[in-house]
Amino acid sequence: MAVAERRADPAAGEHVADLRVAVVHDYLTQRGGAERVALVLLDTFPGARMITSVHDPEAVRLRGGDPVVETSWLNRVPALRRDPRRALPLLPGAFDRMPVRDVDAVVCSSTGFAHGIPAKAPKVVYCHNPPRWLYQPEDYLHDQPLPVRAALTALRPRLLRWDRRAAASADRYLVNSTVVRERVRRVYGIDAQVLAPPVSNNPELRQEPVSGLEPGFFLAIGRARGYKNIDLTCEAFRRLPGERLVVVGGLPDGDWPDRIMGLTGVPDAQLRWLYANCAATVAVAHEDFGLTPLEGNALGSPALCLRAGGYLDTMVEGVNGLYIEELTPEAVVTAVQRLQADPLDEAEIRRHVDRYSVRAFKGQLREIVGDVVAGSRPG
Repeated sequence: MAVAERRADPAAGEHVADLRVAVVHDYLTQRGGAERVALVLLDTFPGARMITSVHDPEAVRLRGGDPVVETSWLNRVPALRRDPRRALPLLPGAFDRMPVRDVDAVVCSSTGFAHGIPAKAPKVVYCHNPPRWLYQPEDYLHDQPLPVRAALTALRPRLLRWDRRAAASADRYLVNSTVVRERVRRVYGIDAQVLAPPVSNNPELRQEPVSGLEPGFFLAIGRARGYKNIDLTCEAFRRLPGERLVVVGGLPDGDWPDRIMGLTGVPDAQLRWLYANCAATVAVAHEDFGLTPLEGNALGSPALCLRAGGYLDTMVEGVNGLYIEELTPEAVVTAVQRLQADPLDEAEIRRHVDRYSVRAFKGQLREIVGDVVAGSRPG
């Protein structure tokens, strides 16, 4: 299957405000990059519905005026709200049983499940990445116990069939980076359109200092999962005496010096302060886009990023950051030392990130959805 990439007609988006839209996301149990994008999608279409498999309202709070989140039967199981990965074999069936009715368009924010929701209305999929457990198992299963790896290996053929049918149900497929576009072309045969996600860190919003933490630390953001490579980042800073590292998401197992600190449950105001007061963000994950370095850029901080994945789209060497040339502690140490020897210009960093504004993203998405809806109507 191939989805032709068409230029959106500006006139097609004029009446998008009148459309009834449903926004569908895999699960709302953490405030990661995909979840932040899903909330921007919701805000793009006035009066839109939000549909997901499970929702933890303490972890992902919607604004007071936003709709009640519509969830699947899985939401009745507390353990799955805490960690929806436990429900992985059940998630395809859960979305199959949630057909969307009485809307003009469905916009899916998907890393593997939301794109399969049944709908008679035109469906636009915003793909953060094809599911890692199917197409990049070496990343996803790296730190999983043997029973989990064995179960997913046994289920893989059935999940593959479901996932490819789900992808084929889209009227338009959007991706967040060129590297994901190539993955989508390879696994689905779809020629998707790249629409970079928005960066929503507003420097004018309130910042709250983290008690006991002085500015000048380095910042890494990500849970201690295999492909995030947080353990490698911590090891690099073990070898940098006198340098401090703050990890938002918690530290991996290990005996780390006191100058390597882990934080969890960080509110947005404190996260903005961390971005604004760090020496740089450090990102060595195998990311599909890589939102956190740009969020730091929005508050004037440079980034040190692995020369791979989505960072190849967003990093301009010497402008908003420096590349880490390989996935080793030594390469991270070298990048830190290069930045310290030749700091980057804060004004240039901020100018670079302007191209990823929320306003620009919403405008492009409205045009695309309006174009798809208009093209689906007879005559």
